[in-house]
Amino acid sequence: MRHRSTVLVGRDNEIRAVERALTAARAGQGGTIFLVGESGIGKSRLTAAAIESAFAAGMGLMRGRASAIGPMAPFRPLTEAILFLLRADPVDPADLGPYGPILGRLVPGWGEPPAGGDSLVVLAEAVLRLTGHVGRDRGCLITLDDLHDADPETLAVLEYLVDNVDLQPTLLLGAIRDQDSAALTMARAAAQRGRCTVIDLDRLTRDDLRRLTATCLDIDTAQIPAAAVDLLLAGSAGIPFIAEELLTTMIDDAVLVSDGDTWSVAQDSRAAMTSALSRPLARRVAQLGPRIQRLLSVAAVFGPRFPLGVVQHVTAMSDRDLLSLLQGDGAAQLVAPDEHTADWYTFHHQLGREAVLAQLDPDERATLAGSVADAVETVNPGLPGEWCEVTAALRLDAGDNDAAGRLFAEVGRRALALGAATSAVALLDRAWTLLTHSDAATRATTLEQLVLALAEAGLMERALASVETLDQVGGLTARRRADLHTRLAWAATVAGNTADGLVQVEAARALLGDDSSAEDVAPIDVVAAHLALDVPGPDQLDTAERLARQAATVAEAVPLPEVACQAWQLLGAIARHRDPTEATACLERARSLAVRHNLPIWEIHALIRLGNDDALRHGGLHRLERARDQASRAGAVTARYQAEASIALHTILRGDHGTAGAAIDRVLAATTRLKLVETTQYVLLLAAVLAAHRGNRRDMDAAIAEFRQWQGDPALHAPRVYGLAGTFCALLEEDRPRALADLTRAVASEDTGGSVFPLSGRHGLHLLLRVLGGEADWTDFLEVTANPACALRWDRQFTLFAQAILLGRAGKLPDATAAADDAIRAGAPYAMSHHLGLRLVAEPAIDAGWGDPIGWLRTAEDHFHRTEVPAVAGACRALLRRAGARVSQRREGAEDIPAELRSAGVTVREFEILTLLVGRLGNREIGDRLHLSPRTVERHVSSLITKTGLPNRIALGEFAAEIAGTPD
Repeated sequence: MRHRSTVLVGRDNEIRAVERALTAARAGQGGTIFLVGESGIGKSRLTAAAIESAFAAGMGLMRGRASAIGPMAPFRPLTEAILFLLRADPVDPADLGPYGPILGRLVPGWGEPPAGGDSLVVLAEAVLRLTGHVGRDRGCLITLDDLHDADPETLAVLEYLVDNVDLQPTLLLGAIRDQDSAALTMARAAAQRGRCTVIDLDRLTRDDLRRLTATCLDIDTAQIPAAAVDLLLAGSAGIPFIAEELLTTMIDDAVLVSDGDTWSVAQDSRAAMTSALSRPLARRVAQLGPRIQRLLSVAAVFGPRFPLGVVQHVTAMSDRDLLSLLQGDGAAQLVAPDEHTADWYTFHHQLGREAVLAQLDPDERATLAGSVADAVETVNPGLPGEWCEVTAALRLDAGDNDAAGRLFAEVGRRALALGAATSAVALLDRAWTLLTHSDAATRATTLEQLVLALAEAGLMERALASVETLDQVGGLTARRRADLHTRLAWAATVAGNTADGLVQVEAARALLGDDSSAEDVAPIDVVAAHLALDVPGPDQLDTAERLARQAATVAEAVPLPEVACQAWQLLGAIARHRDPTEATACLERARSLAVRHNLPIWEIHALIRLGNDDALRHGGLHRLERARDQASRAGAVTARYQAEASIALHTILRGDHGTAGAAIDRVLAATTRLKLVETTQYVLLLAAVLAAHRGNRRDMDAAIAEFRQWQGDPALHAPRVYGLAGTFCALLEEDRPRALADLTRAVASEDTGGSVFPLSGRHGLHLLLRVLGGEADWTDFLEVTANPACALRWDRQFTLFAQAILLGRAGKLPDATAAADDAIRAGAPYAMSHHLGLRLVAEPAIDAGWGDPIGWLRTAEDHFHRTEVPAVAGACRALLRRAGARVSQRREGAEDIPAELRSAGVTVREFEILTLLVGRLGNREIGDRLHLSPRTVERHVSSLITKTGLPNRIALGEFAAEIAGTPD
């Protein structure tokens, strides 16, 4: 007979559900199924059936499990699943764009992930992109077994996959034991949200057990005695794994016998068998020989899976003896070669391992655990990877708490370095408890790591309480304790907790004392500089700059390259409001340091800021695009989206609203899914700016409302909300008083809030609006333009227009025209603001009689008509009438007229006549084609000669030929 059934019995509905999901995944519609049930219920077999079906269909396969060789190793199921895939389907990390390097956290040999790392959500997105790449055109199945033992970081990634896998051609199939666990809670919650299907596996019915028996014995169900089914139901309670074990026991003990044709239950064996049915595995283990029992005991003490090398070291068996015993009938009923890893074996089921462990008394098990730990350390010097955690658990089983505590502390440190902060907290908590009687230095080092893990996990309250305990424990130098307080101060700063950050800064300074070295103080100063920007007050920028400059000078000399980069980049942001050239120099210095000390992330952030400077000064986007591409290659996903957002901002300013809108939608879709709060807030502000620059107040308000929903505070971003957005929206509504009120509010916020945003309007548009309203004169102009910050090209277009108006009022008409021409050249890259400036300056030009206000208004009217900003287009037409200029009706076909002719006032009818002049047609011939009188045609031709400035009809015909691109 077969020991195991080759057919899944009683799972027809479940198999159909899985098959439907696999078919959907191959068609591009992903999904998630969780199989939930008690131990032995058949979760693994149903998973195996899904894998077989997916393999037959040619789908990509990823297999992993959480019950590994140690307790909850961070990311282990995901790493195992990816490595399983790569053994069969190699993937080039470059195919995943910026997400390839991110997977370096999980895949050995895929390079180093960015220093500092991105969030777990970014890692989850990288896994999602991998499944999508693998499953393209064929589908992908990822199975994760024993998720009840999964670490918190794996579950965080898993939850993200569950919520987003429908976007990929992927089926995620997870198995969870029906017991209280974070994984089961997550699965039930996801099912309630409609994001997954939970299949609860029931126990087998009496009929199911009859069919199971028939498949094991390879006979018809009619041949199964009812008494045998009764015994199986009573002993197994419908659990398939137990039922199969019982069936084997019944046959071995001659309870169920065959005479060759029929099967029957021996009458004299029923009573004895009834009491023994409850522990068939224990009976089987007890019947094994001593050498097999010894081998399996070592294996069971190690874990559900075990490496042959360690077992062989403990048992001192030869290769031949070891494999002979493992492959013999007795051991083969309990263990088998592991399908995932060569030279490893696995117990068929946890119940089998427990049956082996039950044969050992506590002292024997502890001694054996110590021997296995010694063997692990010998076979794996330095305990790389999971071996450290395995040995920690074994030392704990052996009763050596101090050794276990030190090893758990090391595992926690490694988890923290991997970015698994929540797991690190659990491991270090365990280590701290075990090291109660250890020396002060070891305990202090462990608690130090725990404090850092708590801060990284966002548990700031516990971190701050723990650092107070650390101060009492001792064992660390004042310098190390000060460094820890500094790190906590930075964590509080990033979390927006200014008060706690300031407390930690002061604690760090107190520990170092007045005679501390500049080298020790520099990291504190740079954190304090960032905190200073969050403390309202008239001197906050000066304080922040002083501290940052102090830190930069020292850190560059020591060197402390990361501190120096951090300080110079902050100085660049602070200096920009008074001198863009100085700001650029600071950022160049930060970038140079990053390159010299091989700090790619710091280099990318410096490039993004330098790219913004380039765009502000010259309108160029080359360096921002370079920063975006470099971030992609480095796997710096957050930095990439920041670069793309900056590109979108300057694309808005250039008036390419369609491209900017597409970029904002693309980045926003990613950052909201990845829960990148700060970047999402920034992009939502850009969405508000874009709507404002289109004159769409409803969309602007909606974007600001969504910004608030992401915990954004408009007061802290007033230069963007009221300056770059609200002001322009009001101007495009022809509501100049509201525009000036919004802009004044934006400028005032800079005086009280420490904002260093360079596009608030303080150095350009604010002056222009005040000059237009008669609220500013030459004194104000000179005060604003004396500041180097007004040299930014965006601002310069407005200050030059303001200068032109002031010159016109002073009667210096040629100078006014020249200043307006300079303004037009400065604003050339910025389509919307350029034309808005023409509309604003035309009005005082008409009144004072300088410049070309009619030409400016025609150009502006045409732009705002085409971009559907009716208020400004209407205002331009009204001003043209006021100036005595003819205003053409807007007719169908106007968009076909070249811009230079539209700005000259050429009408649709005149353009139609102009195109016919190419063929040298006379007035009557043109009139016949257009149903006009020859006299009317002649009048339009004369108007065209006047508007184009050409000398005669022949020249007009040649001009028409040039426009048409045909030879005259």
